[in-house]
Amino acid sequence: MVFTKSRFASFEAYLAADPSELPEGMFEYWDGELVPVMSESIGNDSIANFMFAMLLGMGIPMQLLRPGKIEVEVPGQPRTRIPDFLFLDEVHLKLLNRRAMITRDMPPPRLIMEVVSPGDENSENYKRDYEVKPQQYAAIAVPEYWIIDRDRGWVMVGILNNGSYQFETFRGEETIVSLTVPDLILTALLILNAGQSPA
Repeated sequence: MVFTKSRFASFEAYLAADPSELPEGMFEYWDGELVPVMSESIGNDSIANFMFAMLLGMGIPMQLLRPGKIEVEVPGQPRTRIPDFLFLDEVHLKLLNRRAMITRDMPPPRLIMEVVSPGDENSENYKRDYEVKPQQYAAIAVPEYWIIDRDRGWVMVGILNNGSYQFETFRGEETIVSLTVPDLILTALLILNAGQSPA
């Protein structure tokens, strides 16, 4: 289902809508319309759930770890995103009581992860996760952005520096280095293989 501009005359009207007025499922806001977000593949969900389990095992409170459940307001189009994985700040626990959305007047999440769906460098999936989302997340000052890409066999960890992400790429048995989670001891291979059946 898509709500048209006549349903939400502005983004402010969308923000003010009661959650009971919104459709079930996941949507991004595009120029007054709610456009359904396609369901993630089992592989993408497995990686997000694996990261949830790993960070939870480190003692990070469960309430701060949100795989694919929180809407984030960003500049440009679409006006909202639903990242594959979010690491929230404690302040969000009170701010998200009414609705699961981080708006631009709130502090940004500590960390956002996106799992790239299959596709070559000309595909919409590639451009979205490698080109558009980094600009949108940098604009709202998310300190750290991960691109997890099974097809290319790497995990890219971007640290926000002067308004853009400086990426370091990890492959195979290389241990991920994260400023947000400095005690994390996890290789790129473990993340990329999450949820896959053993050969």
